[in-house]
This record gives sequence, C-alpha cells and structure tokens, in this order.
Amino acid sequence: MPEIPGSSSPRGTSGRIEISRDEVAHLADLARIDLSDAELEHLAPQLSVILESVASIAEVAADEIPPTSHALPLTNVFRDDVVTPGLTAEQALAMAPASEGQRFSVPRILGEEA
Repeated sequence: MPEIPGSSSPRGTSGRIEISRDEVAHLADLARIDLSDAELEHLAPQLSVILESVASIAEVAADEIPPTSHALPLTNVFRDDVVTPGLTAEQALAMAPASEGQRFSVPRILGEEA
C-alpha cells in the first residue's frame, strides 16, 4: 500500500495507515474546527480508514487508464441559448407581497444608512 503524501504517520505493521490524534488536531486547527478531546479520539481511527480506502484505490489505478470525469464521453450537453420574451414589470410584481412603484418592497435590514 503506498504512503499517503504529506502524512508523517508511519504505517502500522498490519498495513494500516495510522493518523495520530495530534495530526487530527492539526487538521482541525487548519480547518478552524474546534474539536473536543473525545471527538479527536473518535475521528482519528475513522480518518485512518478513509486514508486506507484512498490508498487502496491508488493501488488499483493503472497508468494506462486515463482519468475521467464521466463514465461515458460527453460533448457539449448544453442547450442552445434561445431568446424568449420575459415578464413585464407588472407580471413580475403581481405575486409580490409588497411593491413600491416598479420595484419589490422588502424590509430594511441595514438600519438607516444608505
């Protein structure tokens, strides 16, 4: 099983990729996630399983198989842009809870400065 780049944790003798509690704490700090000690202890083995899964996929990936984003080749699946008539101001405002002139009227949220 290949080593995961950037991991300073040694693989265990059973072929497992181990991630330490301190590494989980460091990752949480980088992501600005506040984790309790219990959460750190709980997440370390789970992240090790995730890293093992990624490593097992990396073992299977062959150089002769090009990376793909879709199982089937797709080319320009977008529709053509077609100009269609839009709503008039009256139609757009007809279902609005409140309007003022030709505009939607919404509650003020920023105070009096404008």
